[in-house]
Amino acid sequence: MLGPPKSKAGRRTVGIPQGIVRVLQEHMDTYGQDEPGALMFPAAKGGPMRRSGFNTRTRWVDVVTEIGLPGLHFHDLRHTDNMLAAESGAGLKDLIARMGHDNVRAAMIYQHAVRGADEAITNAIDRQLEARDDDDDKGTARAGPHRVIKS
Repeated sequence: MLGPPKSKAGRRTVGIPQGIVRVLQEHMDTYGQDEPGALMFPAAKGGPMRRSGFNTRTRWVDVVTEIGLPGLHFHDLRHTDNMLAAESGAGLKDLIARMGHDNVRAAMIYQHAVRGADEAITNAIDRQLEARDDDDDKGTARAGPHRVIKS
């Protein structure tokens, strides 16, 4: 849909990784119109594609099945980017800005999903304690298995 974003936060600049820029450029070189403001996925006559026609026009269902991802929806790509952004260690404000949201709710969903980092941190601390135990001639500072403490 062409038009203004749903919220003020939706108007933003988002960086695109170079690997993706190359693929987008190849797509535009092959399928794009050679004019400023050309659409990435135009309809048959060059104008905006209707949302209802996207899957048919792009053969989306066939393509995602061919690459081994049946059931993948176009919007899942946004979720993938948000997960990768959260896994990068970016702060909450930066995630909110990248996602184009004006509150923390959506960004917190992605941060919660990468909470598995806590286990990696716990395991790293265990390794440090075990290394110190190995250096301790007396063996008095034994580290036991870690516990999860809910707060």
